[in-house]
Amino acid sequence: MQRLDRQQLANLVFLTLIWGLNWPVMKMGVSNYPALTFRALSIMLGLPVLAGALTLMKVPFRVPRRHWPELLALTLTNMLIWQVCIILAVQSLSSGRAAILGYTMPIFSAIIGSLLFRSALSRRAWLGVVAAAVGVGLLLWHELTGLAGRPAGVALALMAASTWALGTQMLRRTRIPVPTLTLSFWMTALTGVVITVLALVIDRGAWHMPSTAVNWAIAYNAVMVFGYAHAAWFFLARGLPPVASTLSVMFIPVLGVFAGALWLGEVLHWRDFAAMVLMVGAIASVLWPSPPPVAAGAAAQTR
Repeated sequence: MQRLDRQQLANLVFLTLIWGLNWPVMKMGVSNYPALTFRALSIMLGLPVLAGALTLMKVPFRVPRRHWPELLALTLTNMLIWQVCIILAVQSLSSGRAAILGYTMPIFSAIIGSLLFRSALSRRAWLGVVAAAVGVGLLLWHELTGLAGRPAGVALALMAASTWALGTQMLRRTRIPVPTLTLSFWMTALTGVVITVLALVIDRGAWHMPSTAVNWAIAYNAVMVFGYAHAAWFFLARGLPPVASTLSVMFIPVLGVFAGALWLGEVLHWRDFAAMVLMVGAIASVLWPSPPPVAAGAAAQTR
């Protein structure tokens, strides 16, 4: 297991708060506004924030042409499919349950890593994956009847989670020789262009002036989510082993559930609190430092 340095830990804390609170924010944003248009506006308004960060930090924008195909594959799996599928899922599901389904991603990531990339996981990592899976099951337990009537939303959220899991595995293994912030900018820009085209085709007939609440939701997503959080996530995903980066953010759906209950009146149950304990255990399983290995000489002396 890998210990987080101070910068990674700070990014993880802020990322958890921003993404966790964003689930009810997104629900408020798309409840009375076209979902794809909401997402397109959020990305396109957040892109200048991200570009400004690159400029201030003197990070290059250029990606060598030979790496464009890999950049497109990373964009498709890490951003585009996730953004389209999850915003449509949020529109039909409660914010908390959409968050829970979206964060089945670590479970998919462990399976994909094991089957496709031959990633050997320690016993402690598998225990973390199992704890996360049980936590997700508990959070969904009370909702199974309600979710049965929304198969499209459930399918979209699971599609988003599984594709994001594949993208995380690919991002960890990329050899594109540019800073993570550069990758984040281009993945966000390419995603924004495609979703804008989709919004023009699908949502145009439903366009209207957004309300004050929708404007605030768009602003939050533009600055906090697309201006900061996605770049922070790519920094973690590229710098940590996939299982560590994915399980480290498992507190986000718990925060999403509780924020939804506070802001939107979504009902909590004892399973939500039990799931919170399991999610914390899942995070600890990959982030708690392991004891240093005993040297062979020291082991021999103890015999």
